[in-house]
This record gives sequence, C-alpha cells and structure tokens, in this order.
Amino acid sequence: MNLPSDNTTRIGITLALCAYFIWGIAPIYFKFLAGVSPFAILSHRVLWSFFFLALIIHLKQQWPQTRQAFADRRTRYRLLATSLLIASNWLIFIWAVNANHMLDASLGYFINPLLSVVLGLLFLQERLRPRQWFAVFLAAIGVMIQLILFGSIPWVAIALACTFGFYGLLRKKLAINAQIGLFIETLLLMPVALIFLLFFAPNSVLQWTDSTLITWLFLLSAGVITTVPLLCFNGAATHLRLSTLGFFQYVGPTLMFILATAVYGEPLTDGKLVTFAFIWAALILFCLDAWYNHRKQRLITPKAIN
Repeated sequence: MNLPSDNTTRIGITLALCAYFIWGIAPIYFKFLAGVSPFAILSHRVLWSFFFLALIIHLKQQWPQTRQAFADRRTRYRLLATSLLIASNWLIFIWAVNANHMLDASLGYFINPLLSVVLGLLFLQERLRPRQWFAVFLAAIGVMIQLILFGSIPWVAIALACTFGFYGLLRKKLAINAQIGLFIETLLLMPVALIFLLFFAPNSVLQWTDSTLITWLFLLSAGVITTVPLLCFNGAATHLRLSTLGFFQYVGPTLMFILATAVYGEPLTDGKLVTFAFIWAALILFCLDAWYNHRKQRLITPKAIN
C-alpha cells in the first residue's frame, strides 16, 4: 500500500484550503456585483468560464479528449443535464448572496454532504452505517422543526443542496476530466448566455457605457473565480485521500456563515439557529463516523498485507 509522503500531503492540504477558501469568500465577489441582474452575472460566468477553460485545455493539450467526450451522445446528454443543474445552482447562489440570504446559502452547503450520502444510498446502492443514518435523521429533524415551529422552510438551502447534490451524482457516473466536463457544460450553456446578454440584459456586452470599469473587471474575472478553485480542488484530489479531502468541505460554508453574520449583518433568527444547530450536530457525528471508519481501515489494511 502506497501512503502519501509528508510533502505530497502538505501540497494537497494547501490546494484544498485554497479551493475551499475561494469558494467560501466568493460571496464578497458577488456582493460587488449587487447592481447587476443575477441572470446577467450567470451569463457572464458561463461566457468567461468557457474561454478560460478553453485556454487551460489548450495549454494542457486536452483537445483530443474533449472532442472524444463531446462526440459521445450519451456523455453529451448527461452533460446537458449536469449543465442545467450547475447553472441552476449558480443562479440560486448569486441571487441568495445579493438578496441577503447568505446564511441560507451557507446552510445549503452544510446540508450537501449529508444529502450526498442519501443520494448514494438511493442511486448507487451504497450502504449507510448506523451513525450516518442518525446524522441524516438529525438534519431532517432540524429542517422539520423550522417548518413546523417557525412556519418557514429553508428553500434556498434545500435548492442549493439538491442541485449540487444531483450534479455531483451525475458527474460521478461520468468518467470524464473535471475541467473538460465543465468546459462542455459551459459550451452547452453558451447559446442561452449569449442570447440573454445580447438581447435581454440591461448591461449587455455591447453596452460598455452603462457599467463602470470596476463592474466590468469583476464580470470579466468570473471565469477565473469559477475555474481556479476547481483546478485547486482537482490538484488536492490527486495528493490526498478522498476521506481526508472530505474534511475540508466545511471550510467554505463556515466562511460564508462568518461573512453573513459578522460582515454583512444578516440576522440569525431562532428558526435558523435551531436548524443550524441540528445540521452542525449531524455533521459532527458524520465526521466522527468518517474518522472512526478511516482509522479502522488503516488498522485493518496492514494486517491484510501481512
């Protein structure tokens, strides 16, 4: 069994922290674009991500693999489905940040790992351990308490968790490089993005005088904001065990939570606090189970080799 070296682990941890740190502070970027329509921001995100990913694929000489993936009809249809899911996720997130629902966005990404476990059970025939069952139960109780006692449902959080959860599920079934997959997804979304920007957006790419230079610089950097953390994540995945990488996924929503409450002053109502408390309890149990299972596997593996 090949264990990663200390240097490899350090590189992986650095890349993972960079990826989740950028994802966690992304709301700051979108707050600067609060005066721009969420649909326009989404369209720019698709447009500039496409060109930035095309540059990366060109530099990595991955055009043959890209053409091969796009030529396969089944892969193309699945990527069309994932493109609609990721576009929906991006749109909801952009709207949530600029409509002062950042806490709900944070909650959604806290829920996502638990939802992924449930999706694995339902669609991939993965088995849940008892602690995982209880963690999912706690999360469900938290949402139900907010619905029953406080008369509201965290639909933004649920929508973000569901779109990203199903996106991850479908992408897991596709044996395709992450940046090539995202490039094809943005390619499939490009016609809609261009039509919106050219004919419907109040600040289209042809109306330079309607926007400040700062706004346009932020819009043009949408491709970098989208792609750089993905590349860091891919690099981390090659240097770390998946179980180790999983512990970093809570950095992003934690940073969003801190930004929402400490920087942007979003109110933490009783209903949201109760829901967060149950979700956090579920995640602590979930992480303890993952740590215990990982430790158990490490103890078993040397015995099996011997």
